[in-house]
Amino acid sequence: MSFDQCIRKTKDPVTGKKILVVDDEAKIVEVVKSYLENRGYTVCVAYSGRDALEKFEKENPALIVLDLMLPDMTGEEICKQLRKKSRVPIIMLTAKVEEEDILQGLNMGADDYVTKPFSPRQLVARVGAVLRRSGDSLVPLSSVLSFNNGELVIDTLKYEVRKHGEVVSLTPNEYKLLLTMVKYPDKTFTRDELISIGLGEDFSGYDRTIDTHVKNIRQKIEPDPRNPRYILTVHGIGYRFGGE
Repeated sequence: MSFDQCIRKTKDPVTGKKILVVDDEAKIVEVVKSYLENRGYTVCVAYSGRDALEKFEKENPALIVLDLMLPDMTGEEICKQLRKKSRVPIIMLTAKVEEEDILQGLNMGADDYVTKPFSPRQLVARVGAVLRRSGDSLVPLSSVLSFNNGELVIDTLKYEVRKHGEVVSLTPNEYKLLLTMVKYPDKTFTRDELISIGLGEDFSGYDRTIDTHVKNIRQKIEPDPRNPRYILTVHGIGYRFGGE
């Protein structure tokens, strides 16, 4: 089985989550992947920066272990791109040991920093610690998100959505689905992904229930629900967020 494949394990509150490991050294990838899988994580891998960004969009990992020295772009560049649209936890993995390098990585948005050579067991422990700190809350980059010159505002601290300054009454599931798509604005979600990521495994409805939720969200937040600008349909796949 290739390193690029995802191996699914039994889930518990922390392990079982999907981890993206990014490093151009195959031996390091193999060791890290093995240790993470032995702890029950699902692991996907990438060997270049471009591959990492593609895998992020496709796999929607819960955490990224990111090497800073990649053949096509630096880990810092990848971190910057990811932080423009996501709060996914990032553990930087590098041979750089200078304090300034570590501080620079943390200031760019990394959640932790592990220097090479490293203990695989310690790395796995740090993965668990970062995941526990981050939790499952869908918290975007800012607590107040504004789209289309303030036409639509989402306040994640107050769990409040406003349209033209007026509070919009969304159900809990509608709010979760909207915030899921807002958190990953460039990602097209299938119905199954919206259920698993947005509503959780306890959701007992059918995948087509998502269509009903989307219709209701559009009625509440769109200027013209028949020609939506926020919740866009990607035919044959699902939905994505289109606010600017």
